[in-house]
Amino acid sequence: MRKYELLSIIKPNIDSEEFDKVVAKIEETIVSLEGKVILTDKMGRKKLSYDIQDYRDGYFAVQTFEMDPSQVEKFRRQLRLNENILRIMLLEISEVKA
Repeated sequence: MRKYELLSIIKPNIDSEEFDKVVAKIEETIVSLEGKVILTDKMGRKKLSYDIQDYRDGYFAVQTFEMDPSQVEKFRRQLRLNENILRIMLLEISEVKA
């Protein structure tokens, strides 16, 4: 299992309750792919640096989780199928050795 961090930008035209449902769906997807959610940070609505699909702002959420590397591509595919997600950035967190 490796550690990952996911930044999601979610469409701003949904209400905060729907935003919570989208974040919960992402967490369910992680668990269904035998991953483990460590931390979820709902950063709220923020202005974007540039327009994405004609939206000037979006809801931001960051999740830290563990997942088998073989499941990551399936996870990305599931995220692409969600029409409420504008953009994602998925990073592998590496352990720093002194």
